[in-house]
Amino acid sequence: MFRRLILGLIVCVTLSGLPQSSYANQTESVVSQIRNRGVLRVGTTGDYKPFTYRASENSPFIGADIDMAQRLARRLQVKLELVPSTWGQLLPDLLAQKFDIAMGGVSITEARSQQAFFSLPYLRDGKTPIARCDEAQKFQTVADIDQAGTRLIVNPGGTNFQFATQQFKRAQLTVYADNNTIFDQIVVKQADLMVTDAIEARLQQQLKPSLCAIHPETPFTRSYKAYMLPRDAAWKAYVDQWLREENENANQAGAKEQVSLDKHLNKWLQHPWPRSDAAHISFDHLRDLMLQRLSLMEDVAAYKWNQG
Repeated sequence: MFRRLILGLIVCVTLSGLPQSSYANQTESVVSQIRNRGVLRVGTTGDYKPFTYRASENSPFIGADIDMAQRLARRLQVKLELVPSTWGQLLPDLLAQKFDIAMGGVSITEARSQQAFFSLPYLRDGKTPIARCDEAQKFQTVADIDQAGTRLIVNPGGTNFQFATQQFKRAQLTVYADNNTIFDQIVVKQADLMVTDAIEARLQQQLKPSLCAIHPETPFTRSYKAYMLPRDAAWKAYVDQWLREENENANQAGAKEQVSLDKHLNKWLQHPWPRSDAAHISFDHLRDLMLQRLSLMEDVAAYKWNQG
């Protein structure tokens, strides 16, 4: 009896020490909260093509998961509010009830799963290198990359950062905050490579011809993309059912454990994103030529007038 009492006290103390979501104290389901509010709040980073992208703070969000957020809002018959977040703050913001769901290429991880639910996964992916094509052969393995002379660049807060800090102890690691321009740093030789998700590496090599994704078909790791949710079973069931309905292959075997949004993702992989290596292109010369031409405008007009 005494032993059971001690074990019970240990369990209670342990559970009380775990981080708790603000949603955990809610008696009303998340679905009911959304419908009563009339707004679905979706947290997203805006820096991960093809899932979520925003060119500036005043620009709209676009991408594959932004489309899916709009579809989910229509399914709920509510308005959509996109809430900006960062990779480091995505889970804390969800737990603080700043939004109802996180969307935008979110990877399922053990740490996140301890505090949040995930929807059915819709993409299997993994970490793979991307480098300038003329140096791609140098970075085939983790051991190849983890050399003292290698300049590795990474964005903070997410699974790329976790993988880089865990796997690379000798390489020179630079943390670069802007994930929308981080690949330009490789183009202009401020860094040698980045290790990121294979789907992003494939897209970036399309957008920047000087870069090559390194064996994206056989990445270093295997992971899954899904939507991150507060720990509300009814809300997870709702999102999973919606995903099954969105899944064109819902009747195929295994659809209960994973859905496929390949057709939807392919649309955004083929989206006309800006393709140039803009970081190293200077438009100063073109601007100067235009100003020179405009400075002659009055003289040209006068000459034409006088010559009839």
